[in-house]
Amino acid sequence: MKSCLSKFLVIFLASVACIAVAYFWYTKSTPLPVYSPAQVNPILVDKEVRFDKKHKVQYFELYDQHGNITDSTFLEGKVHVADFFFTTCQTICPIMSGKMERVASKMDPSSDIRFLSFSVIPEEDSIPALDAYAQAYGVNYHQWRLLTGDKQKIYDLARKSYFTLKPTEVGQGDGGSSDFIHTNNFVLVDSRQRIRGYYDGTSDLEMDRLLKDIEILLEEEKSAK
Repeated sequence: MKSCLSKFLVIFLASVACIAVAYFWYTKSTPLPVYSPAQVNPILVDKEVRFDKKHKVQYFELYDQHGNITDSTFLEGKVHVADFFFTTCQTICPIMSGKMERVASKMDPSSDIRFLSFSVIPEEDSIPALDAYAQAYGVNYHQWRLLTGDKQKIYDLARKSYFTLKPTEVGQGDGGSSDFIHTNNFVLVDSRQRIRGYYDGTSDLEMDRLLKDIEILLEEEKSAK
């Protein structure tokens, strides 16, 4: 009887171990999706790119919190996380910036990950305003850029690249002050400028998921080199 129980226990434990190993390798090797505009809520997507099957985040050139020009070369060979905010926001922006800081602080500044925060009210978010905001959130300039500049260009990035802004009923779609209702989304983008994930920038659980997905994506990028 004891012999049978021992054999059963050995078989049971071996089965559990096999399942655990199989699950580990499955989750480890499962790649992140590549998002096309058709997979995103249509209200967030500009009609010009709605049916783009090889979508990539477009080139940009804006001013950062130090008054320098930051452009897409900042992202060459890097994975990045982007969001949209404004410095005087008193609702979700402080929460989102705090979550972004949490994620950024867990990354080695020398690793292949960058962070971008685009102002949706650039006419008010001056370089000094961005710099003060960056200091308040402990932003590492090497790793994380807060960006301001031409409002139409930022609007196009939000609507045609990252898909993070909703148009308002009164907006004209021209980047005017009535156009922006920014979402709470963080967007994960690979080094080929393809969108690989969306995350609720106000949720701790979603930040845990983002951290895990960054690790998966960095490993994918490393394997592809």
